[in-house]
Amino acid sequence: MRIGSLSKLRAPWVAVPLLLVLAACGSGAPQPKPSHSAAAEDNLPVMGPERRILAFGDSLFAGYNVKESEAYPARLETALRAQGVNARISNGAVSGDTSAAALQRLAFTLGGQASPPDLAIVELGGNDMLRGLSPKETKANIGASVKELQARKIPVLIMGMRAPPNLGAAYRQEFDAVYPALAKQYGVPLVPFFLQSIYDKPDLLQQDRMHPTPRGIEELVAATIDDVKRALPEKK
Repeated sequence: MRIGSLSKLRAPWVAVPLLLVLAACGSGAPQPKPSHSAAAEDNLPVMGPERRILAFGDSLFAGYNVKESEAYPARLETALRAQGVNARISNGAVSGDTSAAALQRLAFTLGGQASPPDLAIVELGGNDMLRGLSPKETKANIGASVKELQARKIPVLIMGMRAPPNLGAAYRQEFDAVYPALAKQYGVPLVPFFLQSIYDKPDLLQQDRMHPTPRGIEELVAATIDDVKRALPEKK
């Protein structure tokens, strides 16, 4: 699917595919960066041992056209710490990644962690959808990533995506079924549609109406923080 064809999407859906493929981060997989943003935020009251989380995805996590401290992983870390969770989140996202590209760099990304994360949040598939790739391929690639994480005894939370209506009923049905099927197959928790809280709210998108504003990212955090807390295993 060419980017030009996205002009036919209904307005609320313009943001969904494009924000996943713009602002490519160049060649090679970057080392994940800790997402805590400001020294003052390190003083938020927290309890218990440090909980390390890996945010593994594409530009929805990488944060297009916002400061590093405003990206979803950074704001999620701050929100968790404000609720007393001693969270440290590494941003292992690459803008433009397909599920296949992400799978290829997963081992490298995990190798860059100081210690195995207590949880991996996996958010992939939007670029596959944009390119019209087979949902079967998307399912296989994300499934392989989840399997690799589980083989390393790393719990997983999947952030699901949904296809827009203009891609046709058959494709939409097959693509939308990928995430519930993966959650069931691997026994992992699922956020059915990561963008549910903002996709139809233009005021939460940037001026180009393709990327979440910092306030939009805060809405995503507010909508998903409870899912992340539930997915964190008890520290032994």
